[in-house]
Amino acid sequence: MKLKPLKSMDRWDPFSEFRFLADSLNPLFNEFFPAEYREQTVMSDWLPAIDIYENDNSIIINAELPGMDKKDVDINVKDNMLTIKGEKKFDREIKKDNYHRCERCYGTFSRTFTLPDSVNPDDVKAQFKNGILEVSIPKKERSKPKEITIE
Repeated sequence: MKLKPLKSMDRWDPFSEFRFLADSLNPLFNEFFPAEYREQTVMSDWLPAIDIYENDNSIIINAELPGMDKKDVDINVKDNMLTIKGEKKFDREIKKDNYHRCERCYGTFSRTFTLPDSVNPDDVKAQFKNGILEVSIPKKERSKPKEITIE
């Protein structure tokens, strides 16, 4: 019995057919969800996983950026929109032609989020450690009620 070599080692993605459907339905969902925390859609080579949570003082965004360095990432805030973008470069030590499978993502990415009015976008801080980018956006101090004396 003679074995034939595989013609393609690409893995079939059963969900690829649903991407068009998701792109068509996203505008409908945007009508039902508030603009706070909504992400702006941008074409990218890949999208890092993002967690967004809040505590009493801040809203925190964590982005998984394995294999990247902080010099490859840019963060900016403009018009109440926070954008995280960067590029993960392909490891050139191994020629791409010699790969049997390449499942890690490479290329440029951009994630943009609408910030709620309750935060102070001028005081954003960021840290990068062990492939995790943490962006902390402090909340504005709430005004305290003022007691009015009745005369």
